[in-house]
Amino acid sequence: MAMAVFRREGRRLLPSIAARPIAAAPSPISSDREEGPLGVRSISTQVVRNRMKSVKNIQKITKAMKMVAASKLRAVQGRAENSRGLWQPFTALLGDNPSIDVKKSVVVTLSSDKGLCGGINSTVVKVSRALYKLNAGPEKDVKFVIVGEKAKAIMFRDSKNDISLTVTELNKNPLNYAQVSVLADDILKNVEFDALRIVYNKFHSVVAFLPTVATVLSPEIIEKESEVGGKLGELDSYEIEGGETKGEILQNLAEFQFSCVMFNAVLENACSEMGARMSAMDSSSRNAGEMLDRLTLTYNRTRQASITTELIEIISGASALEAAK
Repeated sequence: MAMAVFRREGRRLLPSIAARPIAAAPSPISSDREEGPLGVRSISTQVVRNRMKSVKNIQKITKAMKMVAASKLRAVQGRAENSRGLWQPFTALLGDNPSIDVKKSVVVTLSSDKGLCGGINSTVVKVSRALYKLNAGPEKDVKFVIVGEKAKAIMFRDSKNDISLTVTELNKNPLNYAQVSVLADDILKNVEFDALRIVYNKFHSVVAFLPTVATVLSPEIIEKESEVGGKLGELDSYEIEGGETKGEILQNLAEFQFSCVMFNAVLENACSEMGARMSAMDSSSRNAGEMLDRLTLTYNRTRQASITTELIEIISGASALEAAK
């Protein structure tokens, strides 16, 4: 009796069911967006594809930047190694005493003009600030000379009044001794100092660089330390001949020493910058590859889920039509 009633009700409802148009479920092949039920998180395959395309483009850029940095590093590394022979004789002659106590100190901070090179710029800034704290005092004057755009941007935030000179775009043209000697001459003319402390990154390898401080004393301090028996290397073992006085010779030696130390420091810092950029771009390329793998997995899972949902809806609709007949 119950089954007969059910059949009669089914025949009565069949015309109304057949008259209603059955909406086709969106196909994952023709449409790139899957709509989930209310409150369920859904994802668009088009969004994932756009993200994958962006990551691929970024990976191409980082790989290209790595190759450019590698070629620049090869061009500068040999010159940096050869320039070490310029300042080493001065260190043996005049010494290098970074802990000397003077009244007027100038900290020369060497950095890069561009970023994407790891922490080499923040490292030299930290060392420069530490030197400032060590040499500052009630009767002492400490000033900064900034070479490079990145250190300038950082130091201007809290040490603007202590900066005497800034130089940018030094690496715009290929570095040579004449260019660096002009920079050294400008520094000597614009600042008064008893000791110049050059802070830079010394190149060891592509993945290793060491923050280094080189000290250049003024001729007056050199002569004073020589008289009191300070640490000045082998200067006192030489005799002065000719018409020039000891002060004039020390003046020439100090200027030439500073230009040679600056030349080596600029080249060493450029090598460290290129090596750090190579490492940073290599890490970025690997991270982009890993992100691309995750996005590919997400894209495939989303497509499989949408296809499965489509098949389930088609089968369910066909079953409902079969049951309604």
